[in-house]
Amino acid sequence: MLSGVHRRYNPLHDSWVLCSPHRTSRPWQGAQEAVTGDDKPEYDEKCYLCPGNTRANGEQNPAYKSTYVFPNDFAAVMPITPYSLAEESSSCKDNDLFKAEPVSGNCSVICFSPKHNVTLAHITPSEISVVIDAWKKVYQSAREDPEVKYCQIFENKGAAMGCSNPHPHGQAWMTSIVPDEPRIEHESLLKYYQKNQKHMLEDYVEKEIALIGTEGDRIIDLNDTFVLLVPFWATWPFETMIVSRKRIPNLLDLDDKQQLDLADIISRAAIRYDNLFKTSFPYSMGIHQSFVGGDEPDVEHLLFHFYPPLLRSATVRKFLVGFELLGMPQRDITPESAAASLRQCSLKHYSSS
Repeated sequence: MLSGVHRRYNPLHDSWVLCSPHRTSRPWQGAQEAVTGDDKPEYDEKCYLCPGNTRANGEQNPAYKSTYVFPNDFAAVMPITPYSLAEESSSCKDNDLFKAEPVSGNCSVICFSPKHNVTLAHITPSEISVVIDAWKKVYQSAREDPEVKYCQIFENKGAAMGCSNPHPHGQAWMTSIVPDEPRIEHESLLKYYQKNQKHMLEDYVEKEIALIGTEGDRIIDLNDTFVLLVPFWATWPFETMIVSRKRIPNLLDLDDKQQLDLADIISRAAIRYDNLFKTSFPYSMGIHQSFVGGDEPDVEHLLFHFYPPLLRSATVRKFLVGFELLGMPQRDITPESAAASLRQCSLKHYSSS
């Protein structure tokens, strides 16, 4: 493995990331993140997402006891209307410099628990499996909507990732177009399959497993169905992926055992993250899986991306600025070092007595 400055190829995005291991001791006098405490109440009467409370739009939440899914009161995309159809007929599709077209769809909020003071790191794998059931229902509803081509399920955890409410929740955006990130992944997966007659991520996971115990070991955890690893091409310091060892196209294709394995490894990932810096670890997590509409070949591989911003402590984060905005992404700590740090973290949450 290269120890000096080098770049690494990301086959999912057909792009490169610059790796500069010598910068890990760089002094820091910049911004400091606020540390989130673990002293939130189980119920917060001011929280828009707690059971029984009134949301910002005046609607009241039911006294839910498990997960709760509802239409986002401030949705980024909206269903088709006669106005949007009229707009589409006059959209700028044929102008090389000023292209625009309407996008429709709908957005949902997915509350993971009625408890205000928990995260995925605090609830049990069986409770996470119930969250997976909610994800599956949202994904299935997207498949049944003829307007929708793509369903993006995600979670923004922590104020550092722009989360507007600390209650444990995620979102699903269902759109009439396939967004750029999954489109690029799809094109890369398809190109690899057409060239090799094998699925890229099956090959990748097999090669990563073969490196367990070597200096190139990037696997943090694994079970019968899934692996948790820091990808060879990671951009964020402690970026990880959860990927199935054998191709599973989407959440609906999980059998009972596979779903329990997924819940277990999500729990392990969340606990290790929190234990790394003894803080409620912020991240953006998203699920990439089969498209829900269109006629593209289905080469998708169920994949969870975790993008956390923290770099060297609970208060120092990575910023994508300067060369990284204008040139290419860059990282200091190597993916192998990041994986080793996470692998050494306890599976007992630091806040438990």
